[in-house]
Amino acid sequence: MNPICIVDDQPQICSTISGILTDEGYNSLVFEDAESFWQSLDTQEPSLVLLDIWLPGVDGLELLKRLNGRFPKIPIIMMSGHAGIETAVKAIKAGAHDFMEKPLDLDILLEKVGSAINQQPSKNGSLLTSDTKIDTANTKSLIPSGMVDVVVSSEPQRTLGEVIVLNGVGLLSGRKTGIILSPLGVNEGIVFQTLDGQTISGHITSLENFSKIDPTKIFSANSTTLKNGRQQIRTVEHLMATFSIFGITNVLIKVDDEIPNIDGSAKDFADLVGQAGVVEQRAPAKVAVIRKKVGVGTEESHEKHLYAEPFEGFEIVMRVDYPQPIGEQVFTFNPDKGSFSDEIAPARSFNTFENIEMAQRLGKVGSGYLNSHIIMHEGKVINTKLRYPDEFVRHKILDLIGDLYLLGFPIRGRITANMTSHGYNQALVERLHQAIQCSS
Repeated sequence: MNPICIVDDQPQICSTISGILTDEGYNSLVFEDAESFWQSLDTQEPSLVLLDIWLPGVDGLELLKRLNGRFPKIPIIMMSGHAGIETAVKAIKAGAHDFMEKPLDLDILLEKVGSAINQQPSKNGSLLTSDTKIDTANTKSLIPSGMVDVVVSSEPQRTLGEVIVLNGVGLLSGRKTGIILSPLGVNEGIVFQTLDGQTISGHITSLENFSKIDPTKIFSANSTTLKNGRQQIRTVEHLMATFSIFGITNVLIKVDDEIPNIDGSAKDFADLVGQAGVVEQRAPAKVAVIRKKVGVGTEESHEKHLYAEPFEGFEIVMRVDYPQPIGEQVFTFNPDKGSFSDEIAPARSFNTFENIEMAQRLGKVGSGYLNSHIIMHEGKVINTKLRYPDEFVRHKILDLIGDLYLLGFPIRGRITANMTSHGYNQALVERLHQAIQCSS
């Protein structure tokens, strides 16, 4: 096999990589700058290039372009200890096979080397169905009475134990933002308040495209946005999921336009609420009890669908089946049997950078996406390590829990979902809301 060429101006890194490659039976050559490596190509063609982005003289990105022009079939793995995800995405788009951040995980390095040499991914261009693509469902069929009842719960209403402040970056805007969470009295509900004092209820009727008049209204999938006609609050789903699991029924959220996204998960929200504590209030909560099956979509394994059915307790069964690196994943979450903070809250948003780039061109998302998503390209995760092997399906459950809480009540029932995003989540919540209205 032709040698693996390591191009990096740090001798220690070159020595370490060369040593581990030699131990694994690979032949390697080391170059400390682009010029000496480029000259060597007159007499040999490498089987793989491990290329640092920051090099003296000609940098790694420029060398990448030259290599792709001269040897388009040679896989190139870019390395950097200082570049952000924007640089990683630029490298992949410029033709790099993969990208690794320093300090290098040597086990992962060997895995990537083996994949690059032996398993060139097919460039089929398939895009992941995800939250930047349009996902629609309709709620046009009528709902008979008796499908869902609201009853007094054995659980009390709850609010926060103290004020919580959290700062971060907006997912869609890419701007710095923050929230202040404050306790509220009984029967106040979940209330969002903008900086100019306008309030928006954390309820399905405040949904950006909710319509009582037109039940066939379709929902877009971008995220969950609440509006009052003049102001909006975007990306509320992860925070709402945290309120749902902690049983918080009364809370005031002061925010400017968008909930901070942090790392694309609900981990920070869950941690802070756990630290602040929850106070039980002297009034019973209410719960929406599923009496008969209610759903949207077509119940086929290859079709999107989502339905609620009778169940003693609350449980979500979610299935996804997307292109690699995801594949088919199924996960069941029941808060009485598992831990939201350990199993669901840390799961992050995900997307392909092709979808993100398209959404940015359309003005649907900002730079916040680049630092708060698991980003995939050609069947690989290119910017992070997964927190769970099935992190993708867990995140879908996180979004669904948050969207379901827009109903205004916790649910007693089992939710079964197949490859759904916010559009289907919101459509199911509207159907449940309609069922409650019919029953009352």
